[in-house]
Amino acid sequence: MQVPGQGRCLDAVGRLSKDPIDNATIRTTGLATRLNGGHVDNALPQTAQANVNCRVLPGHSLEEIRLDLERVVADRRIKVQFREISGALVDHAPDQRGFEPPPRKEVFDPLNQVVGEMWPGTPVLIDMSPGASDGRYTNAAGMPAYAVSGVVYDRDDIRARGKDKRERVVWFLGGVDFYYRFLKGVTTE
Repeated sequence: MQVPGQGRCLDAVGRLSKDPIDNATIRTTGLATRLNGGHVDNALPQTAQANVNCRVLPGHSLEEIRLDLERVVADRRIKVQFREISGALVDHAPDQRGFEPPPRKEVFDPLNQVVGEMWPGTPVLIDMSPGASDGRYTNAAGMPAYAVSGVVYDRDDIRARGKDKRERVVWFLGGVDFYYRFLKGVTTE
């Protein structure tokens, strides 16, 4: 059965999936951040190891993602384990599912107002941050967390986590103005 609007939605997902930044905000992603293998430079490695860092969409458990990686690898000789915060490797990940914090009127009303004033016609959209956040812990404790950005970045020159992180002065100043207005809006009645 075709759901109304499903075709347009799938087309949009297809377009967004082509851009690495947009792709990282609409689905769970995994990236090999560290590779190790062998014990000397002049011999074939007897073992190899990869650390895969995943950003998991709300509604999915870490164990579900570990099992997906196991399915994708499809080789019983390769062991897919979960690295705990302590650094220990275990055979099973936590099965608790993350949840998306609900939109709260006291946050989104001022946000929509400031965005409408500064960038008329620009919609406020909820997506997943491709980076990490303490929201992982506050959301799990029932305290909704939102990451709101009012700073413009050059999509072709993103240096987050880089040694030479930077942004243009005019964009920084615009962000200061945005944050001032937004924080004023959420703290006054």
